[in-house]
Amino acid sequence: MPRIPYVSADLQEPAAIVGAVRARRGGELHFLDRMLLHSPPYAQGWNTLLGAVRSQLSLPPRLRELAICAVGSINKAAYEIQQHAGPFRAAGGSEAQLAALSDCDAASANSALFDETERATLRLTLAMTRHVQVSAADFAAISKQLNDEQQLVELVGVIATYNMVSRFLVALGIEPE
Repeated sequence: MPRIPYVSADLQEPAAIVGAVRARRGGELHFLDRMLLHSPPYAQGWNTLLGAVRSQLSLPPRLRELAICAVGSINKAAYEIQQHAGPFRAAGGSEAQLAALSDCDAASANSALFDETERATLRLTLAMTRHVQVSAADFAAISKQLNDEQQLVELVGVIATYNMVSRFLVALGIEPE
């Protein structure tokens, strides 16, 4: 149960913000949107940030979605995993990889399921999500794999953004749809 009731699924006002959220979502308001819309200015900023993160980055979608699903798993944000399992699969991720994310520590060492770049991504995700601090070794490992400052910034940003998302989801009890 959510800790605060969702706004109505047929909410229309404020029109500009609700319309922008609906446009990004293909016309629907998800439970997350219906919680965010308790604060239209917050929903507007969130929609802009998440729209960019989801559709305007140079980071490969598979790495983006791997990091997002891993954050969801580590933080026990079932909604986040549910929303991103499909995009992860669409980007080339497998069911076995998704299942392995139930234990991200083991997944980060699993060379049978995850390539070197994916394992480095998982180690970065674990460090940022659990400890905030990233060791020199973990940063060097992902830097060696991506070798692109824009993509490094984007990956760190994706992990940071979805930590924000998962903490919002969990704190407010937003349920999977």
